[in-house]
Amino acid sequence: MDEKIIARVLLVEDNKDFANLVQQFLKRHPGATFDVTWSANGRDALKEIETKPEIDLILMDFFLPGKNGLEVTREIRDRGIAIPVVFLTVNKDFDLAVEVLKLGVEDYLVKEEISTPVLPKTILSVIERQSLRNELTGLEISQKRLQVIQELVVKIISELRSPMTGMRIGVDGLLDTHGEDNLRAYLVIIRDNLIRMEKKMVRLRELKTDRTIPYIRDIRMLDLSDEAPQP
Repeated sequence: MDEKIIARVLLVEDNKDFANLVQQFLKRHPGATFDVTWSANGRDALKEIETKPEIDLILMDFFLPGKNGLEVTREIRDRGIAIPVVFLTVNKDFDLAVEVLKLGVEDYLVKEEISTPVLPKTILSVIERQSLRNELTGLEISQKRLQVIQELVVKIISELRSPMTGMRIGVDGLLDTHGEDNLRAYLVIIRDNLIRMEKKMVRLRELKTDRTIPYIRDIRMLDLSDEAPQP
C-alpha cells in the first residue's frame, strides 16, 4: 500500500469559524493527510513560518486585520521565503488576480470552493509542482558545482602531472636499487600513495555526480571510492 501523503499547510484566515471549516473539509479528503496550522493575521503567520520552515503551502485570505493578504505575501517574498501561496477570496476579482500573479502566487480560489474537491486537489497539485521545481533546482546547482570541480581538477592535474611523474620515476628507480630493508618499505608506501593519488585525480576528472559522504561532524567530502556509483 502506498504511503499517504502528508501536506503541511499554514492557513492565514481571521475568521475562526471559516478556518475550522477548511480544516474539517480537508480532513475528509481520502488522498492525503492535511496538517493544518491556523494563524489569524499576517504577523502571527510570519512567526509560524519562521518557527516551522517545513511548511509545504500557505493558504492566504485576502481580507486580514492589519496587513492584507497581498501585503503579507509581499513581505514573505521580500524575506526570500519561497513557500508556495494559494489565495482565498470571497469572489473572483480580475485586478486582484493580476496583483496576485505578480507576486508569484500559485493559485487563486473562491472561498465557496472549500467544500469541493477543488481545494485539496489544488493544494496537492501546487505542492507537487513545487517539489519538482526543487528537484530541478537541486540538479542545476549540482551540475554547476560539478562543472566548477572539474575545471579546478583539470588545472590541478596539469600542474601536478610533471612533479608526480618525476616522483614516480625517482621512487621506482630507488626501489630497483634497494633490497628488503626499512627504506624499501617506506618507498613502497610512497609509491602506493602516488598511485592512489593518480587514481583519485582520474576519478575527479571523470566525475559525473557530486555525491558526498560524511567526513567530520557536519563536513562532507566527495565520494571517490571505487564503489561510488557513476551514472
